[in-house]
Amino acid sequence: MQIATLTKPVATLLAAGCFFVSSLMANAQGYETQARAAYVYDHASGQVLLALNADEALPPASMSKLMTLLMAFEALRDGRLTLETRVPVSEHAMSFGGSTMFLNTQDRPTIEELIRGVVIVSGNDASVVLGEALSPDGTEEGFATMMTQRAQQLGMMNSTFRNASGWPADGHAMSMRDLGILAQRLIEEFPEYYGYFVETEFDYEDRSPANRFNRNPLLGLGIGADGLKTGHTQEAGFGLVGSAMQGDRRVTFVITGLDSADARAAEAERLVTWAFRQFVMRDVVEPGVELARAPVFLGSQETVGLAPSEGIEMLLPALLDPEIEANLTYTSPLQAPVSAGDVVGELHVVQTVHGFEARVPVVVMDDVPRGGPMVRVGAAWSSVIGLVSRGEADAPPS
Repeated sequence: MQIATLTKPVATLLAAGCFFVSSLMANAQGYETQARAAYVYDHASGQVLLALNADEALPPASMSKLMTLLMAFEALRDGRLTLETRVPVSEHAMSFGGSTMFLNTQDRPTIEELIRGVVIVSGNDASVVLGEALSPDGTEEGFATMMTQRAQQLGMMNSTFRNASGWPADGHAMSMRDLGILAQRLIEEFPEYYGYFVETEFDYEDRSPANRFNRNPLLGLGIGADGLKTGHTQEAGFGLVGSAMQGDRRVTFVITGLDSADARAAEAERLVTWAFRQFVMRDVVEPGVELARAPVFLGSQETVGLAPSEGIEMLLPALLDPEIEANLTYTSPLQAPVSAGDVVGELHVVQTVHGFEARVPVVVMDDVPRGGPMVRVGAAWSSVIGLVSRGEADAPPS
């Protein structure tokens, strides 16, 4: 037996199949940005469309409030809290400046009010109150430790938290990729709470009508934007974790280090437009399309068709030749009997320019039972002839 590999361009397979995980490194499509770091992710395909300084740990400002929200959503899911649960406001939480809900120590806000306070008005006080409610020791410091531990569990290896709000602190940092992972989890794991991110205003007990508006500059622009969180400090610059849905495609992006709120808004809109216009979903592999015929040892027929077990769409550059190659690998010859649907190999599809790749199992298309006595005799005779031709058969006795 040997491993048979067939490699060819996928001109013939642009109708042929795969299971897809891929990445596109920074500026591979010629995209240039004024952001210090950026990350763009396509949900359906799993592709990273842009990664600029994406693994550098940077000050996240209020974008790190998304981690506080994730911890709150997990507590709601696990039954440790309800949306109606009321929690106290500490002196520590009330003391925060910046963007706030204007809470005081006499308040007992509900968890839902605090969530709105974090999402819509970016309340530092609301974030701290949530953190203290979730912390095992009731302190923000204890909650920050929990945040870091949970981030590590989720694969966010370049994130360290010192507080619940993103308030500037030594060592409080996240990478743009980690923020993208966090946003993806919020969107995909908690659809029941994701609607908060598209709400445009919230004013807790009419205390701050001037501070009631959602800071996300993309909401209402008609580009499908529905989240998630802005951030700004002097050290971090202006940043945004955003997401947009157009048709059946969702793109999530993270940018940071812009010079102004206007620059952030313009860059975010431009990035969304680029992600949707420059990449399109295409059928690359169709299930059931014969790719090759494999020999079958001792089978009732000499060969059988091989086909991908499933079809997959790939996200590909809209304006470039995708230059896709396919590698079909299987063990040859197959050993009879084989049944339709048996997995006997793998199809590996590669978009060579940008390194997009995908894999799908390859299956037998038809049943091939063992052949009768004459087939076995023929196979044995062929083996003897092969040995003789290679000089490997025993010499006759003298």
